[in-house]
Amino acid sequence: MKLHVADYLIILVYFAFVITVGFVIKRKIKSSNDFLTSSRSIPLWITSLAFISANLGAQEVLGMVASGAKYGIMTVHFYWVGAIFAMVFLAIFMMPFYYGSKARSVPEYLSMRFDEKTRGLNAVSFAVMTVFSSGISLYALAKLLEVILHWDFNVSIGLAAGIVMVYTFLGGLTSAVYNEVLQFFLIVLGLSPLVIIALHDAGGWANVKAQLQPQLTHAWKYMGNANDNPMGINFISLIFGLGFVMSFGYWCTDFLVVQRAMIARNMGEAQRTPVVAAIPKMLMPLIVVLPGVIAIALVQPALQSKGYSIPSTASGELDYTMTLPSLIAHYYPSGLLGVGITALIASFMSGMAGNVTAFNSVFTYDIYQSYFVKHKSDKHYLWVGKFVTVFGILFSIATAYIAKSFNNINDFLQLVFSFVNGPLFATFLLGMFWKRTTGHGAFFGLLAGTVAAALTHGLTIAEGKGGWIAPMFEIKSGMGQAFIVASVSWIANFCITIIVSLFTKPKPDESLRGLVYSLTEIPKYHEQKWYLRVVPLGILLIAITILLNLIFF
Repeated sequence: MKLHVADYLIILVYFAFVITVGFVIKRKIKSSNDFLTSSRSIPLWITSLAFISANLGAQEVLGMVASGAKYGIMTVHFYWVGAIFAMVFLAIFMMPFYYGSKARSVPEYLSMRFDEKTRGLNAVSFAVMTVFSSGISLYALAKLLEVILHWDFNVSIGLAAGIVMVYTFLGGLTSAVYNEVLQFFLIVLGLSPLVIIALHDAGGWANVKAQLQPQLTHAWKYMGNANDNPMGINFISLIFGLGFVMSFGYWCTDFLVVQRAMIARNMGEAQRTPVVAAIPKMLMPLIVVLPGVIAIALVQPALQSKGYSIPSTASGELDYTMTLPSLIAHYYPSGLLGVGITALIASFMSGMAGNVTAFNSVFTYDIYQSYFVKHKSDKHYLWVGKFVTVFGILFSIATAYIAKSFNNINDFLQLVFSFVNGPLFATFLLGMFWKRTTGHGAFFGLLAGTVAAALTHGLTIAEGKGGWIAPMFEIKSGMGQAFIVASVSWIANFCITIIVSLFTKPKPDESLRGLVYSLTEIPKYHEQKWYLRVVPLGILLIAITILLNLIFF
């Protein structure tokens, strides 16, 4: 791929813009709350787009296209099974607790509902997960720049990390959020033409289906047996592992995305943020899954005359992670090529910045202030937040090199989520809806869930990964392994939390008001029009999602 002056100019304009945003917002940063939580002042349309964009980083854009090529149309399950239902649940049932408790983070809510040790365990595990996720974004962009622009991999990592460090250090969370909105539009505008061009070149959707095995073009039809589909799982593993455990664990408890709703101006907008975000989320497979399916069709013998090929790894396997960059290189001319590359760079920048800003909030408030230095000035915590931003980026650089060992970064990402978000949702589900849940139960449940995840990963092997204890069970795909790890961790957490809670003393009802469903007055918005209420909107979105699943059954 050869970039021309126009392409480089588009990329440079983007770099200049994001850094300028940081300088502009820097003037408004007066306190640690401004830097770490945006002082709950962001309007609905910004929080909604930021909510979806926080999950639209390089790992999703590159990873979902890679999964589309590797697993076919089944990848839409990450949206129509693994996102919309959980986003609606978050809006209706969980945001009143997050926002109403005035917690600055998810771990801080856990300290209010349970105790400090539960908060500490979640804060540490989340901090580790965010830097791993940030490192995946960093790896994705560095690999992209290495392949497309022929830049040295190590230099690319340093340059990219440096730019993110500048604008997050200057403007904090607000800077990241506004750049996430920019990223959303860049992704849509930058990748939509690719879908149209590639689909036309492949002869339309009917011809794509004709070139591929039917297992790659049906979402549910071949889910009865794990051996009958490329993901290597059955519908029970999918619905429970992805649709329930990983989906609800991510969208309802991951501070990275929940934070975007928590910074809304009021309770009504906080609840509407996930629902409004679910509308474009429902349509994202057209941009980030369909290109992968088209790509795998284009490499079939009947379409090889089109000249497209997916790059291979050193071992000769298809390098699915490079599917999207190779499509852009093949189809985009100068100018449009610059827009496409900028869209990918923007997805990385936003994904990494989102993880870093979530990391600095949790580390500053839930680790440093809670356990080490409790009574310092606000200015002190502001500077700690900025210092932690730098540390988080440096740690992300280290984790970027770990991601190099996976041929599909989405597999790696889902595995990381299965260790942290999988067991965590069991804690929240019991904590919010069963007032008898105790702090000891939550802590030992989380611990048991994480240990169960590690043991499951150590006893199973998929595509050469796992089995570090003993490869007793072989799973067809890394994705299927992640679903099973998440399922086991959730079950272990759920059972241990209940058992320990029954033998320990719960908090009195008075201290749980506003934190438990049965003891909290849920806000009502009957004076608003139906399309401004989360329940009618949520029901409509779920109905449309079910219809989409039936269409692509």
